[in-house]
Amino acid sequence: MTGALDRRIPLVPALASEEAPTWNGAVWVGALHLPAPENAEYYLERAEGYRRARFLVRQERMVLGFVELGIEGGQIDTAELRREVAGLLTATVSDPACAEAGIDPTVTVVVCTRDRLESLKVALASILMLDHPDYEVIVVDNAPRTDATLRYVAELGDPRVRVVTEARPGLSRARNAGIAAAKTEIVAFTDDDVVVDPHWLTELVAGFRIGDAVGCVCGIVPSGEIRTPAQSYFDQRVGWASSCVPRLFDLADPPADVPLFPFQVGIYGTGANFAVDRRVVFDLGGFDEALGAGAPTDGGEDLDMFFRVLHSGRQLVYRPSAVVWHRHRADNDALAVQARGYGLGLGAWLAKIALNPHTRWLALRLAVTKAPTFFSLSRKMSHSAAPPSGLAGELPAGIGATELRSMVRGPYAYLKARREGRDPAPMRGVAHDFAS
Repeated sequence: MTGALDRRIPLVPALASEEAPTWNGAVWVGALHLPAPENAEYYLERAEGYRRARFLVRQERMVLGFVELGIEGGQIDTAELRREVAGLLTATVSDPACAEAGIDPTVTVVVCTRDRLESLKVALASILMLDHPDYEVIVVDNAPRTDATLRYVAELGDPRVRVVTEARPGLSRARNAGIAAAKTEIVAFTDDDVVVDPHWLTELVAGFRIGDAVGCVCGIVPSGEIRTPAQSYFDQRVGWASSCVPRLFDLADPPADVPLFPFQVGIYGTGANFAVDRRVVFDLGGFDEALGAGAPTDGGEDLDMFFRVLHSGRQLVYRPSAVVWHRHRADNDALAVQARGYGLGLGAWLAKIALNPHTRWLALRLAVTKAPTFFSLSRKMSHSAAPPSGLAGELPAGIGATELRSMVRGPYAYLKARREGRDPAPMRGVAHDFAS
C-alpha cells in the first residue's frame, strides 16, 4: 500500500490564486519535472474550475517545452500526459554547452518596486529560496508613497536583502539605481509580481559562459496564471512566454531565421527576467531614462538595453532553463493599460532608433533590402494583435488596435520624455567598482 501511495505525485500551480476561475477557458498552469518514478500517477492541486492544464516540462534543469491536455473531475489522464511528454523528448533541442566553469562571478538580484508590497512579498520569498550559493538582493523602492517596503525588509531580517530608495519616478531610473548600488560582476533583474524558479539565478549566470563576449542573458517568462480572458489574450501575444529553444545572438553572425535582426527585439526576452554584465551597462551609459514605466513612454527600456548590448558588439544569450513565472493582468481595464504601455514603449524605442544616425541608417538599409519580409512581419504583428474569435467578446473592444495606435504615439512620448530632461545615458563616464 505504501508503494501505491508513493507513486501519487502532486502537481502544484505555478502561481497560487485565492480566486477560482469563473471562465470556461481557464487553464491550470504548472511544471512537470523529469525523470519521474516508474508508473507515477499525477494529480493536480487547486484545479477546481479549470478544464485544461498546461505543463512546462523539464528534464533535470533543461526546459523541453509545453504540453497541454484536458482536465476531468479536477484531474488529468496520466497516460495521455506520458504520451505528450514522449513527443517532446523526441524533439528536444540540446542546450548550447557552457565553457568550463571557473570561479563563479559575484551576483546581485535587483527587484524594482513601487507600493506593491503584497506581490513583492511573494517575489522575495521565491528569490530567497534560490539554489545559487552566493548572491545579494537589492530592492529598489521607486518614488514610494509610504515606508511600507522599507519596514518590511527591515522586519524580514535577512542579511542578503537591502533597500535602495530612488526618489525620482521611472523604471529606468530604478534599474540604474540598482546597477549603481550593486558591487558585483553580474546583476540580474526581475519584477515584483513574479515567482522565480529555484534554479533561475544559477541558470542565468551559466549563460554568460556560453559565448566569449556575452553581455546579457535572458530567460523564459511563462504565464503563471491563465484564469481570465485578459490573461489568456496576453499569453498568446508574447513570444518570450513560450520559446524553449536556447539561442546565442551575435551581430557578427546574423541568424538566418531572424530576417530583421537585430531589430526583432521581441525574441530576446523581457524585463522580468534578464541579467547583465555590470561593466557593459556602465560602458553603455545605463538604462535610458526616457524609456520605461513611470516615464511618458511607459515601456521599452528593456528592449533598448537588449538591442544596445548587441549593437555594441557583445553577445546576447536566450536561456529558457532560467525560468520566471509571471502573473499577467487579470482584468480588462488593466489589460488595456498594459496594451497601451507596450505600444507606447515599442513606438518610443523605434523613435530612438530613428533619431540616432548610426542605428537609423542600419535600420533603413535592412528595411530596404528586406522590404517584403518587413511588410510581411508588420501584417503578422497587426493580425496577432487581434484577439482570437473565442476571446473577442470577452475583451475590451478594439484591444488589438489599442496597442497599434499607441505605437504611433510612441515617438511623441519619447520626445516629451527627453524634453523633461530624462537622460538617455545617465551613467556615461560614471566610475564603477566591484566587490573583491
